[in-house]
Amino acid sequence: MSSTQGRHGARRLLLQALYQEQIAANDTAELINQFAARDEFAAVDGDYFRDVLSDVLSRTVALDEIIDGFLDRPIVQLDPVELALLRLGASELTSQADVPTNVIINEAVELAKEYGAQDSFRYINAVLDKASKALR
Repeated sequence: MSSTQGRHGARRLLLQALYQEQIAANDTAELINQFAARDEFAAVDGDYFRDVLSDVLSRTVALDEIIDGFLDRPIVQLDPVELALLRLGASELTSQADVPTNVIINEAVELAKEYGAQDSFRYINAVLDKASKALR
């Protein structure tokens, strides 16, 4: 498994975990244990999943403040998938210096195309593009 495939899979699971946290308010350890027990977890970069999930959940308020500066509407109006992707992107932009900006944005856009509302990928792309210019 290449690290690219492993991180792509980790991001897919991160989106699901971050969505679930919004709906069910699970804590970090609970989410890590639950997702690590899935069969597909063996094929992803588990350390990346744990690191980024822990980062997002420990800095949710700070990440939301960062995101909020680039939105055209109140953050509470974001769809849960959009919010999860923006938190994931903001976390990666601020704490994963080894990951190129274009990779972070492209991965979020691809996940938005797969899981988000129609055309939400355009919104994710625009917000993360603006955020990346300010954060990196």
